This record gives sequence, C-alpha cells and structure tokens, in this order.
Amino acid sequence: MQDPSPSDVIVAKGLTHSYGEGELKNEILHQLDFRVLAKEVTLLVGPSGSGKSTLLTLIGALRSVETGSLHVLGRQLLGASENELMAIRRRIGFIFQSHNLVASLTVLQNVQLLLQLAEPDPKLRQERAKAMLDAVGLSARLHHFPDELSGGQRQRVAIARALAPEPDLVLADEPTASLDSKSGQDVVELLGDLCRRRSSAVLLVTHDLRLLKDADRIWGIEDGRIHPWEEEEAKHNLSH
Repeated sequence: MQDPSPSDVIVAKGLTHSYGEGELKNEILHQLDFRVLAKEVTLLVGPSGSGKSTLLTLIGALRSVETGSLHVLGRQLLGASENELMAIRRRIGFIFQSHNLVASLTVLQNVQLLLQLAEPDPKLRQERAKAMLDAVGLSARLHHFPDELSGGQRQRVAIARALAPEPDLVLADEPTASLDSKSGQDVVELLGDLCRRRSSAVLLVTHDLRLLKDADRIWGIEDGRIHPWEEEEAKHNLSH
C-alpha cells in the first residue's frame, strides 16, 4: 500500500491488535491494510466479534496501537504522545451505540456542550446547536430532558452532538440501530452532506442492510482480516 496522500483520512498498514498475554493472547485484528478517503461515507461491516468496534477505538485514539502503522488525519498514532492523541480526538466526532447524554441537561444544552471548544460565542453556539437538532428532526424537543425522549430520539441527539462541531472525521458504531427506516436514512444523508461540505470522512460500523446502497465504499471484516466488499457481496455475507 502506498504512503498516505492528501485525500487519505485514515491509512492502516499491517495493523494488528490482540487482547491478553501469553497463552491467553487472542489476536482480534490481523495485518489490516485499508484506507478511508475524504468526502466519502465508508461502511465497516462483518459478524459480531469480528473486531469492528475495536478498530474504531484504535482509529479514534481511544486505544493504543500496538503493531503496524495507523495514520489518522495525517498523524501517525503508533508512538504518539498523549497531547498528540488528544489533538486528534478533538477533530473526531464519535457516535456510539449508547447515547451517553447528560441526564441533567436539556437536549439543546447537551449539543451545546460539545461546541464549547469549537464555538466560543454563546449565541452562535446556540444557533449551531439548534440548526443541527433541526436537521435530525428534533426542533420541537430542544428543552426536553433525555429521560423525556424515546430511545430513537436520544440517539438523534447524540448524532447532532457529534456533528455540530463539523469534525474532520466521524466514527459511528451502529448509529441507526435504534432508528426507524426513515430516520436512519436521514442520518446517513446528513453524514454524507457533512462529508461533501467539509471534505471530511465518515467510517460507520453497521449491520443495517438498508445503508449499503448509500455507501461510497464498504470494508468487510471476517476472522480479524479486512477486505473490500461490493454492495451485493456485503448483502450476501451479512444475510448468512
């Protein structure tokens, strides 16, 4: 694989990761080589336990890279200092399966919370938060608290919170799992729009077959190894 180019947001070469030590050592990811490009929505698919979530935490600088090379947003993560890792995390929007909203804050306040570094002006911060909540269909829930929302609505707040700072990279772990078909489609379109406007990238872990047609690129993980998949191949593999 060639060295990173300006269009590469993520480049992995020989990336390997294991859990445990000695006889208990279990290799989760084996010699991964892959790229994620700017202005693209890339899906990461595969069976449960194949290492998808582990890979997201490595890319998001939430877990240390042990072996191989991993460039994210132009930085090599292997051997990076904690300050360097923190700088990378600030440029990434994270969407997890659990929404992790602050229960004591309203919907609007939850989204504004992550904007404090990106937008120092309180008025502009509120405007950006409102615009993103409107984009995910929650303009009528601005002053509700998380426990007053459905599971799908809470997930949409989490998505709005991640996208409001307009990150250079979005890492999403099953973001549409608790959403209906229409809401899930809207979220993917929103992510795609962010990519095109910001020249950013989205890497999305999913089992949702409905999303395959909206992807620019699909990577499949099986038995700790990664392969490029076409839409029909992904459908077949995920259906069996």
